[in-house]
Amino acid sequence: MSEMSFEQMLEGSIKTIRNGEIVEGTVIEVKPDEIILNIGYKSDGIISRNEYTNESNLDLTTQVKVGDTMEAKVLKVNDGEGQVLLSYKHLAAEKGNKRLEDAFNNKEVLKAKVVQVLSGGLSVVVDEARVFIPASLVSDTFEKDLSKYQDTEIEFVITEFNPRRRRIIGDRRRLLEADKAEKQKELFARINVGDVIEGTVKNVTDFGAFIDLGGADGLLHISEMSWGRIDNPKKAFKVGDTCRVFIKDIRENKIALSMKFEDENPWKDASERFAIGNIVTGKVARMADFGAFVELSPGVDALLHVSQIAREHIDKPSDVLTVGQEIEAKVVDFNEAEKKISLSMKALLPDEPKAEEGSDDVADVDIEAVAAEEGE
Repeated sequence: MSEMSFEQMLEGSIKTIRNGEIVEGTVIEVKPDEIILNIGYKSDGIISRNEYTNESNLDLTTQVKVGDTMEAKVLKVNDGEGQVLLSYKHLAAEKGNKRLEDAFNNKEVLKAKVVQVLSGGLSVVVDEARVFIPASLVSDTFEKDLSKYQDTEIEFVITEFNPRRRRIIGDRRRLLEADKAEKQKELFARINVGDVIEGTVKNVTDFGAFIDLGGADGLLHISEMSWGRIDNPKKAFKVGDTCRVFIKDIRENKIALSMKFEDENPWKDASERFAIGNIVTGKVARMADFGAFVELSPGVDALLHVSQIAREHIDKPSDVLTVGQEIEAKVVDFNEAEKKISLSMKALLPDEPKAEEGSDDVADVDIEAVAAEEGE
C-alpha cells in the first residue's frame, strides 16, 4: 500500500459538510455584525447579523463571546471567498416552529415580545419563529392604535399552525375573555346589593359612566352620580378615575351603581333647614316661563314662581333674573314627601305704606271723582 502525502492525510482528517447541514462550532471571534466559528472544516464558518437575528441593530458582541459553543445551519459551503456561510436564525426558527407546533397541539399559553406593530396586527417572535396576531385577536375590546404594544411582552395561544403556508396565528383575546369570565364569576359570587366598592372609570357616555369593578362593569347612570344635578357626565368623570360607589341593583350579569349615599342625602335635615317661614339663599339654576328653579344646596331645588318675584307684574323670570344669580327668599311651602319647596322674594319686600285719610292724594282723587260725576 502506497504512502499518502501530507496533503492527502490533512484532507482526510477534515470532515465534509453540505448545504443545509447542522454543524456545531466554537466562537473564535465576535464583531458587532459578525460571528466567526471554528466548525472543524478547512474554512471557518461566518454568521452575519442578518443570519443571527431579525433585529437589525443588535450588537452581536452582547450575545455571544469567544469560546462559546453554538449550532448553526449551513447556507453555502463556499461563499466565493473560501468561507462557509452559516445561519443561526434559520436553525432557531426551525426549532421555534417545533416549539410552536407543540404549543399548538397542547394548547399551551406562550409569552413573547412584540417585535413589530403592523397595520393589521402584531408580530411576535418565539425562538426566532414569527407568530402573527391579527388586530381582532389582540384584545377583547376594539383598539384602533396598537402602537402601545411595541416591545412589550404579551401572552397568547396558537390557534393556527401551518408553517408551509407561513401561517402561524396567535390569539390573545381568547385568554383575556377567559380571564375576564373567571373574574366575573368571582365578583358576582362575593358582591351583594348595598355593598360599597371601589372601581375605575372605563368609559363615559352622555347617559352615564361604566365602572370597572374588577371582573365586570357596572353602570353609574347620570341620575345616580350625585344628589345634585349633573348636566354632562364627561365633565364630572374621566377615564381612569377611581371612584367609590355602592351597588344599587344586580340583575343577571348587569350591575347598577350609585353615588347617592344616604348619609349624604341633602333632604335628611331639609325639614329643619327649609321650614316654612325660613329665609334662605340660593342660586338660580334654570328658568321656565312660569318661574325659576333655585338651588338651595346640592340636590335640593325650590321653585320661585314668577308671581312671587316682585309686586309688579313680570312676564317671565328671565326679565329680572339670570342663571347663577344668588337670591334671598322666604320659604312659603314645604312638601317633604314630594320633595317640593316653594319660595317667595315678594314676601321679603317691606309692606307698602297705607294712604292717610284726608291726605292731599285722597282729596285730589275725590275732587276729580266729583268733578267727573258732575260733568256727566
